[in-house]
Amino acid sequence: MMLPWKQLILLSFIGCLGGELLLQGPVFIKEPSNSIFPVGSEDKKITLNCEARGNPSPHYRWQLNGSDIDTKMEHHYKLNGGNLLVINPNRNWDAGTYQCFATNSLGTIVSREAKLQFAYLDNFKTKMRSTVSVREGQGVVLLCGPPPHSGELSYAWIFNEYPSFVEEDSRRFVSQETGHLYISKVEPSDVGNYTCVVTSMVTNARVLGSPTPLMLRSDGVMGEYEPKIEVQFPETLPAAKGSTVKLECFALGNPIPQINWRRSDGLPFSSKIKLRKFNGVLEIANFQQEDAGSYECIAENSRGKNVARGRLTYYAKPHWVQLIKDVEIAVEDNLYWECRASGKPKPSYRWLKNGAALVLEERIQIENGALTISNLSVTDSGMFQCIAENKHGLVYSSAELKVVASAPDFSKNPMKKLVQVQVGSLVSLDCKPRASPRARSFWKKGDMNVQEHERITLLKDGGLKIANVTKADAGTYTCMAENQFGKANGTTHLVVTEPTRITLAPSNMDVSVGESVILPCQVQHDPLLDIIFTWYFNGALADFKKDGSHFEKVGGSSSGDLMIRNIQLKHSGKYVCMVQTGVDSVSSAADLIVRGSPGPPENVRVDEITDTTAQLSWKEGTDNHSPVISYSIQARTPFSVGWQTITTVPEVIDGKTHTATVVELNPWVEYEFRVVASNKIGGGEPSLPSEKVRTEEAVPEVPPSEVNGGGGSRSELVITWDPVPEELQNGEGFGNESIVPYSPYEVKVGVYNNKGEGPFSPVTTVFSAEEEPTVAPSQVSANSLSSSEIEVSWNTIPWKLSNGHLLGYEVRYWNSGGKEESSSKVKVAGNETSARLLGLKSNLAYYTAVRAYNSAGAGPFSATVNATTKKTPPSQPPGNVVWNATDTKVLLNWEQVKAMENESEVTGYKVFYRTSSQNNAQVLNTNKTSAELLLPIKEDYIIEVKATTDGGDGTSSEQIRIPRITNMDARGSTSAISNVHPMSSYMPIVLFFIVNALW
Repeated sequence: MMLPWKQLILLSFIGCLGGELLLQGPVFIKEPSNSIFPVGSEDKKITLNCEARGNPSPHYRWQLNGSDIDTKMEHHYKLNGGNLLVINPNRNWDAGTYQCFATNSLGTIVSREAKLQFAYLDNFKTKMRSTVSVREGQGVVLLCGPPPHSGELSYAWIFNEYPSFVEEDSRRFVSQETGHLYISKVEPSDVGNYTCVVTSMVTNARVLGSPTPLMLRSDGVMGEYEPKIEVQFPETLPAAKGSTVKLECFALGNPIPQINWRRSDGLPFSSKIKLRKFNGVLEIANFQQEDAGSYECIAENSRGKNVARGRLTYYAKPHWVQLIKDVEIAVEDNLYWECRASGKPKPSYRWLKNGAALVLEERIQIENGALTISNLSVTDSGMFQCIAENKHGLVYSSAELKVVASAPDFSKNPMKKLVQVQVGSLVSLDCKPRASPRARSFWKKGDMNVQEHERITLLKDGGLKIANVTKADAGTYTCMAENQFGKANGTTHLVVTEPTRITLAPSNMDVSVGESVILPCQVQHDPLLDIIFTWYFNGALADFKKDGSHFEKVGGSSSGDLMIRNIQLKHSGKYVCMVQTGVDSVSSAADLIVRGSPGPPENVRVDEITDTTAQLSWKEGTDNHSPVISYSIQARTPFSVGWQTITTVPEVIDGKTHTATVVELNPWVEYEFRVVASNKIGGGEPSLPSEKVRTEEAVPEVPPSEVNGGGGSRSELVITWDPVPEELQNGEGFGNESIVPYSPYEVKVGVYNNKGEGPFSPVTTVFSAEEEPTVAPSQVSANSLSSSEIEVSWNTIPWKLSNGHLLGYEVRYWNSGGKEESSSKVKVAGNETSARLLGLKSNLAYYTAVRAYNSAGAGPFSATVNATTKKTPPSQPPGNVVWNATDTKVLLNWEQVKAMENESEVTGYKVFYRTSSQNNAQVLNTNKTSAELLLPIKEDYIIEVKATTDGGDGTSSEQIRIPRITNMDARGSTSAISNVHPMSSYMPIVLFFIVNALW
């Protein structure tokens, strides 16, 4: 039944006013959830949560099992906001299903159902249990029979006395479903009393049943028999999606049966399926639909087998696929509201309005969860809820329906005041006032009604479309909108302009690096319109600030010419001039090619080398839009001044050739080569240098110059000359020595005077002077020994005859804070291959190098190696050294030494001990904080203890004197003594270690 128009207008006004105040129906923020309350808990109240937002703020009421709770009359219920407090809850009348209702002026919503349960566990009845008598080898089931309870339980059994619990294995099984104890084959050791222990998983309360005696019968032993399955799962067991499913299976039998599992369909078990309790339990975590099916438990022994079967069925509570959302819709329109949920079995649907079941009528229908209401009225407004449910649960979706009635109003969606279009174009003028129901529209141009014809179309949404616009179409257009609640109009001014045209467009250009060009862009446009010129370079907006030294806009008001000064290679590309007005835009593009000298050739390689030639190859670099005409090759040596152009074969290398032979090189000289490409623009950048290569050796060709001499002492001949430059020596071992180092010569010396020559001495062999070592020691390494010592080792240098006699090795070392020039040195004999560096600072990196030397001098140093000295040993001595002596041995104990952060970690201890008549001591190493010694009984004993570390020995404990043993038992502790001598020599004493961990 429709409301009178005046009432509808009033409701429309209220709706608009509510919109300004942001009225909102209730929406739940918190809803109650299922709760379990432990009976006997110290907490004397339960809180069921309920909170909703809305404007106005909602108020609340609750129902228990479908009946309203009167918090004013029932004093053990109390509202705190929307939350319901149950004070001193009682399991007899407070258990049940609760729902919260939230209401404001826009409607009511109801929360999901929340079950309140009470967990309790009563005591067993105190009656004696009968004795169970069985034969040895027979199977038995001892019944538990839990007392009245609520909530999940766990079961265990005590054998005879607490805390001796029955241990489950392949012979004994406690079912967590029934609580019974199953023994597949009774043995004599099973005789005794069995007590069932039941524990509440919620309250942790534990109760014990009466003991059940188990006795063996005296009439013989039970023979072997096939398995009999006593524990098995139901034939059909529903399992929830995502739950953990546990199936139990256990059999009696003799011999003890073996339990195995399988799927009836033959599919293998997934990795998430676990077998527990000696295969007595099959556990499936995170149960999914693919886990459903038939499962078999097979119990087997040598006498036969038995099979139990059961089917797991999959179910899922409803889960929303599509929720309903708030809807605002006009009066007299039709509503289609759909909610969809998944679940197994498939959910059914019902709808609530304002917390009550929705009453169906001819215009209100529900089909497959979808709600349709035709010919809406304002009274249909309210809070709606769609409920999807199956036998395993239900879910709620809430939303607000606002049915509005209002006259047309352009204030929320005003028409454009000005629309500019060009001649020949298509224009649409919108007219979309807010109105409920939707307004009917017609148009006027000036005072004339607009009629449809071949170019003008009145659109269904109220708009106006004009095709192939002409100048005559310009003017003021008014949209008149009305419905049964009123009228309104909006106005748009249409301006029609001439199209913009580019009269002088940029054209493709080909330029060289360094030139300046202008790309023209001139237009003809409607004088009513302002124009904007924009340039794009390779698809990106040209940046006149960043590249201002090259780019500049020039020209008048109708020109947007682009000048590019001192053009570079990077300016090659596509340029687009974009001209925009308030109505249209046009563009024109041109390609600019910038040609420059070539880029550097790539991958220069030396393929072959001789004493005077080198074969080179390379790859072409970028030609920068101008083909390469020729290549030239440059070389550099340690003796040249920069790069020099060198002679090649062929002499002229054309642009298509990428190999050449360099000639007229000097033998035994290290060369680098690079290649330079040239084109019509000029020579380009040189390539990266090739790898350094050395030409082969050759016989010297250039003799010494400026040979001269004279002077010197009597009987001497002095000869001088200028040395040959290194680049002309043509190889290693260059020189003009007349005597080879350390070579044997046969010598005899004669005498003469004015009368003539006398006799010669006998022939003697002498050696020429030695040559200093030419190679460095190899395999040099450094190893830290302590906080002040590092050992350096190396391999001997290879021996040459010219080196003569190796005198030794020199080890140079310096720390990380020092300089190599001010390093310290240690020398060792030539037959040594290691040296110790002493007196070093702790926890510091030291660098070292080694070289050999002889009488001629020292050779080259080896590569530098380094090692870091250890941290210093602990400054704390072993404390509280305590001894306990008998007539034959002494037991020592001391406190553990703990190193500080800047000290080495303790790795063990040293015990120094000697008799009072001895000067030197024996040392015992141990990694414990105790030691046991067998000692003479005739003399006093002196003992001290030190911690050992990688950084050396720590501080010694105070020395203790153990007096000569005069009785059978004595003990003592640390005490200082005087006149103690150094301890180092061997002493034959038997030692025993006590197992006492250091850490």
